[in-house]
Amino acid sequence: MEKTLKRIHPVSDPEASYFLQVSWEKDLGTGFGVVLSDGQCAWNGTVSEAEISREAADMEMNREKYVEELKKALIDGEESTGKYNFTIS
Repeated sequence: MEKTLKRIHPVSDPEASYFLQVSWEKDLGTGFGVVLSDGQCAWNGTVSEAEISREAADMEMNREKYVEELKKALIDGEESTGKYNFTIS
């Protein structure tokens, strides 16, 4: 299992720091788990392969392109900083 951990600063509260851990087996396209923490509380969930396909279709985006964008937003390092905005609700 692969895992990454990155610090994010949501646009909804730019002074706050959250930690986002993403874990996956083969690649993000087969589904993945997420854990979001503010350092005191943690929330977890999973995203299935079917949900990824459905979201790509809803956005009228090629599935492979959608998975590549997920990778850039959720697991890539410093090169993606500032290119994606996160909102916590």
